Order: sequence, then C-alpha cells, then structure tokens
Amino acid sequence: MGSRTHTSDRFQDLAIPLLGSLYNHAQWLTRDAVEAEDLVQESLAKALRAFGSFEQGTNFKAWIFRILRNTFLTSRTAIAHSRTVYLEDHPDVIESAESSPTPEDEVIKLNDLAALRGALEQLAPHMREIVLLCDLEELKYQEIAVILDVPIGTVMSRLARARRALRQLLISTTGDTHER
Repeated sequence: MGSRTHTSDRFQDLAIPLLGSLYNHAQWLTRDAVEAEDLVQESLAKALRAFGSFEQGTNFKAWIFRILRNTFLTSRTAIAHSRTVYLEDHPDVIESAESSPTPEDEVIKLNDLAALRGALEQLAPHMREIVLLCDLEELKYQEIAVILDVPIGTVMSRLARARRALRQLLISTTGDTHER
C-alpha cells in the first residue's frame, strides 16, 4: 500500500502543474469546455493507471500530452466539428499590458486575438495541433515528435507548413501584407 501511495503522490507532483496546459489543449481539440474537462479527467485516469510504465527521468509532459491526444483520437472519429470560441469566455487569453492600456489598445488586442483564433480554426487539424504544441505549449520538437509519434523531421516540416498556412490565413483575413 505504501508504494502505491508513493506512486500516486509522485504522479500528482508531476501532473498537477500541467492541468492548465492539458485543459487548454483539450479545449482546442474538443471545442467544448465540458468535453475538455472529461477528456482531461479520462486522460489523467489512464495516465495514473499506466504510470508504472513511465520511465522516470524522461519527459513527463510529452508523455501525458501523448496520452491526452491518443485518448481524444480514440474516443472520437476525428478532430471534429468547429464551434465558435468567444474571447469573452476566455479572459485569461487577453494579456495584461504593463502600463494601463487604452480602450483602443484593448480593441486592437481583441481584434488580433480574434483574427489569430479564426485563422487557427481554419487550419487543418494536424497543422493546428502542431502549432499549438510548439507555440502555445512551448514543447521542443523532440517532445512533439514523441506526442505525435512521428520523426522529428516530420515535426519540423509540418510546423513550417502550418506556420506558412497560418501566416497566409492571417494576411487574407486582416489584409496585412507585412510580417509582424
């Protein structure tokens, strides 16, 4: 019993700091807050059951994100339907400026975030996922390769194509022809 408690404690120490990231990623995958909560809960339960197979000293974040992704893929037929995401429902996304922003600054930020979210929504699921894992979750290419179960070269080429597609979508949406 003591060893089981130690395993559970160790799992909690590693998993709890990742709950926010797991939930955010799950929400992007499912497009639904309640479904995202269920997906994270199911993934955590699977990860706890499989924790004995986790190799200590390897990347826990990559390991658990892979479980989350596989759980999603096996419980759905594909990355499914799009749903509108309202920025007002996600105040944590709006970054606070160091100085007091003007109302105009806030509108510009909301428009930029809305354009980015809209462009992300239009990306093919495999492209959106790789951009989110790299640029939002700040995972290394090797970690993404483990999560997606593809070679690192595939990660690099997919990411380059996804960023190029995202850039084109943003340009077509905003009419902005210069790089930011």
